[in-house]
Amino acid sequence: MTSVLTDGAISPTPKAWAKAFEQPATPFERQPLRLLEGSIPTELKGTFYQNGAARFSRGHAQVGHWFDGDGAILAVKFGEGHAQACYRYIATEGYRAETEAGEFLKGGYGMLSPQPWIRRLGSPLNQAVKNVANTAVLALPDRLLALWEAAPPHGLDLETLETLGPDDLGSLKPTQGYSAHPKQDPKTGEIFNFGTEAGPVTKLHLYRSDRNGKILQRSAYNLDGVPLIHDMVLAGRYLVFCISPVRLKLLPALLQVRSFSDSLDWQPKKGTEIWIFDCDSLERISRCTAPPWFQWHFANGCLDQGEIILQLVRYPDFRSNGLLATVPTGVLSMDLGGELWQLRIDPQTAQLLEQSCLYDQTCEFPTLMPAEVGHQPSHLYFNAHRPEGNVEGELMAALAQLDMQSGKLVRFDFGANRYIASPICVPAPSGGPGLGWVMAVIFDGENNRSELWVFEAGAVGKGAIARLALPQVIPFGFHGTWGFET
Repeated sequence: MTSVLTDGAISPTPKAWAKAFEQPATPFERQPLRLLEGSIPTELKGTFYQNGAARFSRGHAQVGHWFDGDGAILAVKFGEGHAQACYRYIATEGYRAETEAGEFLKGGYGMLSPQPWIRRLGSPLNQAVKNVANTAVLALPDRLLALWEAAPPHGLDLETLETLGPDDLGSLKPTQGYSAHPKQDPKTGEIFNFGTEAGPVTKLHLYRSDRNGKILQRSAYNLDGVPLIHDMVLAGRYLVFCISPVRLKLLPALLQVRSFSDSLDWQPKKGTEIWIFDCDSLERISRCTAPPWFQWHFANGCLDQGEIILQLVRYPDFRSNGLLATVPTGVLSMDLGGELWQLRIDPQTAQLLEQSCLYDQTCEFPTLMPAEVGHQPSHLYFNAHRPEGNVEGELMAALAQLDMQSGKLVRFDFGANRYIASPICVPAPSGGPGLGWVMAVIFDGENNRSELWVFEAGAVGKGAIARLALPQVIPFGFHGTWGFET
């Protein structure tokens, strides 16, 4: 369906998911959730956490990119066959200042500061961009971390979601990033992460932390220009980076005449660099250049006969960045185009030995059971398009399950005008391989309602075992995690 503008141009009618972004998200205090269908397993005890952009306007001003919205955390606590939820904005310094002022004061990933150009020019780039703390969440034994990769995380109370303030994890400087995709070793509990630090020479920092988040060991390596590195892989005793040929054009970014997003340039001649690090020493073992591709997210990595196998959602170029910017408008000019691929890599040389496409249709947000991180998984789960639906200009509306032993693929179709945020996997208390549940927030565009759906792991095709109505509409979250009951 389309509409005609006054100048005669044709403008696509926004899709149903646009309703989830129309108004700033409304926070709510902890309250019981209404069960719409099914039942909650009594052995399901712990808390589902999800972070995401939740506010996209102030006054008459709109953000420039989906990634620019202020972060808010949804927490759904399960126990004794019941569930309670609360939802709160992360009270960053920028959020508090802009709430008081009633207008945007700083720029973001896809927007320039509203300050006059001459004043923007006098500010360092990292000070002109607001830390929105909106990308992911990490549950530690004593606190929650809200992650945004260009700066240190924010700590929050596990129960109330009250913002405790910036958290340096023992040694982070304000200019050093802490990625939204830490990887926790399921056997040792150690947490591995990375961050970039822009400067005369941009550095990649590697961090090894204990299970409480304290950084125990770190190393740093020089990067070529300022690349966009969003995720990494833990594969057995290795950390793997695929550094795609996206580079920041420094002059327009430093002069602040173009946003960070608009200053990112696809340079395919550089190829994609593969870097391999040893987990124990954080030393780089090898590096190699492969043909160009881009990825936002990896699924997992493991070792097979001494070689690294990893899965990722691979894009042929960087067009997805511009498409993702328009998601809050309800309009996508084309399909995102990422596919699930598997790579086999020699850790001693970083050479790409084999590559194959596991799923040749659009997908995103791959996940797996926490106990399988860095090891051979039983299943991968990810967002996909509906099996029979029209994909043109649509967000993904199906949950896919890929059996990594048999290769069997199952997709659950949520139906027309229902859309899925990124899923998370919840292990069963028994700890059996692959056992547990898969959860995701669903936006129902027909009823203008957000719901939390719970599936049995390995049985996605059978449908949800429980559907819970959330008290308010939750804009699509980016990444979530599970916190066990203590």
